[in-house]
Amino acid sequence: MSEIILTIDGVDPLDLYGRNNSKLNLLKKAFPDLTITSRGQNLKLSGERKDTQKAKARIESMVNMLKQNIDLTEQSVMDLLEGHNPYEVAAEDLKKAGKVIVHGRNGRPIKAKTKNQRQMVEKSESNDVVFAIGPAGTGKTYTAVALAVRALKNKLVKKIILTRPAVEAGESLGFLPGDLKDKVDPYLRPLYDALDDMIPSDKLDYFMTNRVIEVAPLAFMRGRTLDNAFIILDEAQNCTTTQIKMFLTRLGPSAKCIVTGDLSQIDLPGHQKSGLFRALDILSDINGIGRVRLSADDVVRHRLVKDIILKYDESDRERRARFENKAEEE
Repeated sequence: MSEIILTIDGVDPLDLYGRNNSKLNLLKKAFPDLTITSRGQNLKLSGERKDTQKAKARIESMVNMLKQNIDLTEQSVMDLLEGHNPYEVAAEDLKKAGKVIVHGRNGRPIKAKTKNQRQMVEKSESNDVVFAIGPAGTGKTYTAVALAVRALKNKLVKKIILTRPAVEAGESLGFLPGDLKDKVDPYLRPLYDALDDMIPSDKLDYFMTNRVIEVAPLAFMRGRTLDNAFIILDEAQNCTTTQIKMFLTRLGPSAKCIVTGDLSQIDLPGHQKSGLFRALDILSDINGIGRVRLSADDVVRHRLVKDIILKYDESDRERRARFENKAEEE
């Protein structure tokens, strides 16, 4: 038997253990034969020597990540426990210029947290139009908004335009209470939330009032020329082919654009097809248009979101297989 007492110095135990000990519980689950006890700054490991040494190495890596100001998410802990080394990967990324996309409120650095989010940043820097496709929780919209805010702060553009189709789960705007702004604001709330995380409230109010930052439904883009602007079309899976074509042909010569979408969450009425499928197909070989595919591995929300996405993907594959087998039998 072996016993190790680690003293946690230089980091906040809450950051290390997680709220309600969520990260510590992941550690305990990964080492079921160990007794792991936390008391303030001390962490006691009891069990077989090989297990205590292995757990000690994992904990030291977690502490080092926090000391390097690297986000220690539950997903990072899971990756670490599965044998990956997110500390070394993230530490190497920190050395690269431009790793921090932008500094948000209170100076908090906003960074790409996954490989495909970093690819989004790189694609946006080398292309004027980027399609970022992936499931919920992968940071598509948040990363896109961060890139737009960076471009505005660096005076690469004069304004930010954020837009979404006003289609959600079959709801109709006409049945919602209030004036037009009241009707469409719920659809645009995720964009407001991302902006609020990156720009002080007084400055954001100024930008919104003076239309330096504009958040509007996609229908409001018709007939306009969008230039000297960073434009984000969010939830593009709910656009028809006509709508996506209308949007993309609004772009002026000095515009940059990111189109985000989740092809597994199409809320269009049954008789309408998503225009995002066709756009990805016919625009893929145009120079200046980039494409990034995000997956469950890029999920930065609750750790269960990744498992939920994988289960739905597995179920969808099984349903398609049954449908194809039935069609062959007939």
